[in-house]
Amino acid sequence: MSYAEKHAVALTTDGSGDVTAYTPAVTGQIAALIYTKTDFADGVDFTITLEESGETVWTETDVNAAKTVAPRQASHSTAGVAALYAAAGEAVLVPIHAANDRVKIVVASGGAVKTGTITVIVA
Repeated sequence: MSYAEKHAVALTTDGSGDVTAYTPAVTGQIAALIYTKTDFADGVDFTITLEESGETVWTETDVNAAKTVAPRQASHSTAGVAALYAAAGEAVLVPIHAANDRVKIVVASGGAVKTGTITVIVA
């Protein structure tokens, strides 16, 4: 039986406009990240990774509005060579998976003592 779990992480920046927060440990595919803007400053920067592995989940700078992203990563052959679509030479993208790892959310340039939420959907 398959199910999804949702972890909403409320974020409040410090006086410098920065905050670091974590989800509980999760296992499964990172299906989506939902940024809900409360009053973060325009131009907020997100760096979201898996804590233990350091794997990048989502990085974006200068975000001005709420948004939802469905992060994917490039895949490789069993020989470690990048898997590419033949016609365009672009990377074949696959879901990102976590294995008993926390999602680390780092916010910069969010404005002094401002709030927002990142919701992580794991399937």
